[in-house]
Amino acid sequence: MDEAVRIDKWLWAVRVFKTRTVASEACKKGRVLIGNNSVKPSRMIRIGEVVQVKKPPVTYSFKVIAISQKRMGAKLVPEFMENVTPPEEYEVLEMNKLSGFVDRQRGSGRPTKKERRDLEQFTGNLDLDEFNFDE
Repeated sequence: MDEAVRIDKWLWAVRVFKTRTVASEACKKGRVLIGNNSVKPSRMIRIGEVVQVKKPPVTYSFKVIAISQKRMGAKLVPEFMENVTPPEEYEVLEMNKLSGFVDRQRGSGRPTKKERRDLEQFTGNLDLDEFNFDE
């Protein structure tokens, strides 16, 4: 094992991102932080550093335990990183799930009549017309 490896390669190896390209793009967009500073994909990471990854609505935090350049099985991931994400972040995720907001996949288009009826049945047919938001 090496002493340092590129951050995009490490994030891909420990299965935070599905592909190395996605990991690299997240770094370029400023969604990967080390010490509250956004990093470039070529930034070398070392053992003991804490990496923050923004995957809205949650910011995950991982402590680097070991370095690997090769992608590993999911069972081996705990040997290479420790999840130090605060419990408050998971509460935000849970609140987002309970909020009733329905996330449609991009490009799925307008819902069909059946999908709309199913959606209304699921959300309890919220009628916002009865509320006056101007008051």
